Formats: sequence, structure tokens, C-alpha cells
Amino acid sequence: MFTSAMSYCVMLNIGHLITTLTAVFFVIASYVILFSAFLPLSGVYALDVLVQDTHYKYFALFIIPMGAYFAIANWVGWQYYQNS
Repeated sequence: MFTSAMSYCVMLNIGHLITTLTAVFFVIASYVILFSAFLPLSGVYALDVLVQDTHYKYFALFIIPMGAYFAIANWVGWQYYQNS
């Protein structure tokens, strides 16, 4: 069984993983949206497709934060509904 110390370490590692993945996503999105105009193509097919696109690269990169905002707004609305 898990002890509280083991559970704490697991949760701490999950927090580190989420923070690391968020930073990686931010760096990749920054490259595709901002820095790609000043830098040459990277050679990674998926990144190069997003860099060369002029419209849908924003959709592909903003769908993750918009999905998170949508989920949070629905949760808040559900809390208002439950407490009214």
C-alpha cells in the first residue's frame, strides 16, 4: 500500500511533469507563432507545417488553452447551479 510520504512524492512528481510539459508546450508554441518568422525551418515536419501555415496554426495551438478555459467555465457554471 501507499504511505502518505509515497503518495506525496507521486503527487509531487505529477506536478513536476505537468509543469515541464506546460513549459515545453509554451516554448514550441512560441517558436511556431513568434520566432519562426526570424528563424529558418526546424526540419521537424510537424513544426514546419505549422510554421508555413498562416491561419490554422493558431487554431492548432490555441485549442488546448481554450479547451481548458471551457472546462473551467463549465465547472464554475455547474457550481453556481448546484448552489442555487
